[in-house]
Amino acid sequence: MPITWNQQAVKKENKSLVLSEIIRHSPLSRADIAQRSGLNKGTVSSLVAELLEEKLIIESGPGESSGGRRPVMLLFNQGAGYTIGLDLGVNYILGVLTDLNGTIVAEKNEPYKNVAYEDTFSRVVDVITLLINAAPSSPYGIVGIGVGTPGIVNKDGKLLLAPNLGWRDIPLKTELEKVFQVPVIVENEANTGAYGEKQFGTGQHADNLIYVSTGIGIGAGIIINGDLYSGANGYSGEVGHMTIDRNGPKCSCGNKGCWELYASEQALLAKANRMKLTNEKEISLADIIFLAIKENGATIELLEEISENLAIGIINIINAFNPEQIIIGNRLAACKQWMEPKLKEVISQYTSPFNQTDIKIDFSDLAIPVSALGAAAFSAEAFLKAQQQSS
Repeated sequence: MPITWNQQAVKKENKSLVLSEIIRHSPLSRADIAQRSGLNKGTVSSLVAELLEEKLIIESGPGESSGGRRPVMLLFNQGAGYTIGLDLGVNYILGVLTDLNGTIVAEKNEPYKNVAYEDTFSRVVDVITLLINAAPSSPYGIVGIGVGTPGIVNKDGKLLLAPNLGWRDIPLKTELEKVFQVPVIVENEANTGAYGEKQFGTGQHADNLIYVSTGIGIGAGIIINGDLYSGANGYSGEVGHMTIDRNGPKCSCGNKGCWELYASEQALLAKANRMKLTNEKEISLADIIFLAIKENGATIELLEEISENLAIGIINIINAFNPEQIIIGNRLAACKQWMEPKLKEVISQYTSPFNQTDIKIDFSDLAIPVSALGAAAFSAEAFLKAQQQSS
């Protein structure tokens, strides 16, 4: 008897459920999966056989017996394929090669000056190529590339506007797929950062969190009820361009008085250079951190001023979303030691008491490249979903 469309759809759904249980809770026996999923043992055995044949899962040694034969345990084959995640910043390219479970196999961080798109694209290709060459042998090879990029990205992976890079209408997804011949996902870097925090970082225990990316610009990734919120067209989170001073200076986005003009790495460096904190022709974030470590008073006061400005926008975010957790990430998170006390003081002073209940204000752990990891995770999940759809 031929399998109907409905039967095929149910089979795909059940297979996806079995794989999901193994990914989340392995090692599991076939009986464990049947109990957890509610599927009968025959169905589980059939689906497990397919997943073993597809090399998405593997059998390990026997587990503990509850009486009778010891069960064969099943593990997710996280080395079945590898994915690449890129955090494309205004002044750096950070790439990671991960297995399907997000474990980093190789990493490359390349600082660079903001230059023309063609040169940046060439650097991106070089970083990806280096990571591809570092991948171990696997059944599926490189299954996808994820890129977190500053600016507004539509659902087709086109970078519509990146004000701090001076880019407009860049078909990044299409161009990378032409070069590497694998699926590419392009997302706003604050979204990949939020997803990376939720999956691997400081936000693992929060279902409602806002990740505030504080680099040259400011963006936010929004997690609501455990899922990334992208907005109707994928443009949510452009909080760096909310106006906090309508009579303020003009921003590269065309607006005036944008939050990122007062609270970003760009704002910090611009003011530090005007103040001539060092004899350097152009002060870097590393210079500022060095001066702060040396307890330079003017530098610490400047970091506190940036903290106050950052707090203003975060207060607006708290009032709008009532999240469980705010995570400050990207490059300014390196200044946590000097920024955190003033930031929390201002937030506490000007946020209504009921909005302060049970909220956590945290900084990213910069040892975890959350934006690149989030981008890689998007690609890994897309691959696994496609495998189940094609079964």
